[in-house]
Amino acid sequence: MNREDFPMLRQDIVYFDNGATTLKPQCVIDKMVDYYSNYTSNIHRGDYEAAIRTNKEYDGVRELVREFIKAQKESEIVFTKGSTEALNMIVFGYFKNILKKGDEVLIDKAEHASNVLPWLILQEEIGIKVSCISLDENYELTVSEVKKSISDKTKVIAISHVSNVVGDIRDVQSIGRICQEKKIYFVVDASQAVSHIPVNVVESNIDFLAFSGHKMMGPTGVGVLYGKYDLLLKMKPLEYGGGMNQFFEEDGTYELKLPPIRFEAGTPPIAEVIGLGEAIRYINQIGVEKIHEHEMKLKKYLIQEMEKIENVILYNKTSESGIVIFNLDRVFSQDTSIYLNHYHIYIRAGNHCTKMLKDDLKIKNTCRISMYVYNTKEDVDRFIEALKNSKDIFKIVI
Repeated sequence: MNREDFPMLRQDIVYFDNGATTLKPQCVIDKMVDYYSNYTSNIHRGDYEAAIRTNKEYDGVRELVREFIKAQKESEIVFTKGSTEALNMIVFGYFKNILKKGDEVLIDKAEHASNVLPWLILQEEIGIKVSCISLDENYELTVSEVKKSISDKTKVIAISHVSNVVGDIRDVQSIGRICQEKKIYFVVDASQAVSHIPVNVVESNIDFLAFSGHKMMGPTGVGVLYGKYDLLLKMKPLEYGGGMNQFFEEDGTYELKLPPIRFEAGTPPIAEVIGLGEAIRYINQIGVEKIHEHEMKLKKYLIQEMEKIENVILYNKTSESGIVIFNLDRVFSQDTSIYLNHYHIYIRAGNHCTKMLKDDLKIKNTCRISMYVYNTKEDVDRFIEALKNSKDIFKIVI
């Protein structure tokens, strides 16, 4: 599907590392080159023709994002360097100022480092308690376990919409309702979700949401923080400088601009924001539902074929996303990845930034296949053929 739109696929490769970053369609590349070639300027600082065009292109992406995640207002969309920066802004710009010693934050062991470490730092700094919701026998997060984990001290539930390792799609709508009923803040890392399944921040009662452009066919170095507007008004910026203030005086008085501009100090990643907008347009033309359907069809075929190979260990056969984690019996995951690279097949090997999941998986490192819209049955067949030949793995790796 749409393979001809991706210049990198002109090479003889199978790209199965989409959970780490996706390939970029030509239209996204062209859109950014157009900015650099034809109307380079800063935003909100010039009155000449190129600057006016830059303002229009940049500001227009905010509305595209708003519609994409079904937010209520453009002013609830903040551009960041990525989901990591967005989650840090949420934790240290908002929750550091309202949580108190003994307050509980619920996460789970399959969370990415970006949604674990900031909370652990806050635990160290102000004495909150970070607790983990248990995963089920398939390493998936269920609504029943969420309910079971909530205590009278729980103030925040912070989870990924789709796990970047197990690939389970969490029922954020039900969890959001629970949070609303119990007056618990709901924070969602949507990095693995937004370009694979529909996301609706209002229906899911999400207070804060984060995602990165590079995982949705957009550029690196840009992401989005969504926050309910009344919460953004109370959130403190982590950076101060040009563009985000109304005035500052010698006597020490100053005034910041309203959200979202107060959170975008200095010169933002202009070309990257414009590229992100083009990526959203590209996804909208295909439709996230069609993307998900395509991924699941491929995953079903992939698992069916992998199960026929004797030395393959599969960990997440039941999850409803295009992510598959596996190992070859008695083979270190990085060795498997190096072996597959010999066949020009690109996968991810390691702990995938989820270092706590080893407690449940009983193993530190796994191989991850993460599929996307441009992957094909032929990609799967080529991968399966390589696995069938893996008895020779150490001849190639060593």
